[in-house]
Amino acid sequence: MINVAEAKARLPELIERAANGEEIVLARAGTPRARLVALADERKPKRIPGKGPGRFRMSRDFDAPLPEEVLAAFSRV
Repeated sequence: MINVAEAKARLPELIERAANGEEIVLARAGTPRARLVALADERKPKRIPGKGPGRFRMSRDFDAPLPEEVLAAFSRV
């Protein structure tokens, strides 16, 4: 735990430590107030159009009307 005033003076060092996986707790008057942690890598794999054909299969009757017993089950909810 590090005091906010001290953290201001050592911010570059604390950022580097957090980026390396350390959790830094910032305190004011001895009370924890905030946490400095590394950001998760938010980059997502690039989606490429056309990569899905052949990977998914849908039944021929996908959009056919549902049987009465199934419809009845939903109406009881």
